[in-house]
Amino acid sequence: MSTQSVTAGRSRPPGSVRAVKQVPERVADVDWARASEELDARGCATLERLVTPAECDALAALYPEDAVFRSRVVMARHGFGRGEYKYFEYPLPDVVAGLREALYPRLAPIANRWNMAMGIEVRYPESHAAYLERCHAAGQVRPTPLLLRYEADDYNCLHQDLYGEHVFPLQVAILLSEPGRDFTGGEFILTEQRPRMQSRAEVVPLRQGDAVVFAVHHRPVQGTRGVYRVNLRHGVSRIRSGQRHTVGVIFHDAA
Repeated sequence: MSTQSVTAGRSRPPGSVRAVKQVPERVADVDWARASEELDARGCATLERLVTPAECDALAALYPEDAVFRSRVVMARHGFGRGEYKYFEYPLPDVVAGLREALYPRLAPIANRWNMAMGIEVRYPESHAAYLERCHAAGQVRPTPLLLRYEADDYNCLHQDLYGEHVFPLQVAILLSEPGRDFTGGEFILTEQRPRMQSRAEVVPLRQGDAVVFAVHHRPVQGTRGVYRVNLRHGVSRIRSGQRHTVGVIFHDAA
């Protein structure tokens, strides 16, 4: 299967009730005020049905196509957990490229507001193309979007996706498989380490095509004495049966 078959919003056959909306339209339809509030409150927000079932299936079917990817990682070899993932090569599949381009300008204002609250001087440009120019000028030129595959007893340890000096503070994971039909277990988990307090865990329920936006590294929290930073990590609990595919959309490139 070629990357061209994974389009950014394929139309239904003639006679269907309506055409599937293109990726930018679906992103524009998100209630971004609500998503921003959820990110501020919990460090994550769910975007329901962001990717169509047909797109999910087509993306998952790319996994055996090595020409689409630049590298493969077997998690157990590195102590990352169990399972494996592959980093896409440029050019990215249309859906992934479209999501990266359309989501970034919605998230950049949140990222800038967070950095301002935490006293971090870095600010992010309005377009993803401009941000990639910044990454590439610093030697971060390798694409970071990835496709993950888990099977029974696989899991992903808590981690952060940091690939160089330039790190965009939000990223997106999209579930390509349907819970209960394709796999059981395998919940997305986000943990938050608060200063001088116990860690807090958030389990995010997702269906096929749902996306979760979450903090990559840290986020601001308003305390009684002002704003402080909390450190976040994310992972996936043990797959109990079946097979689970996920696409990760990371906005900074890797060194």
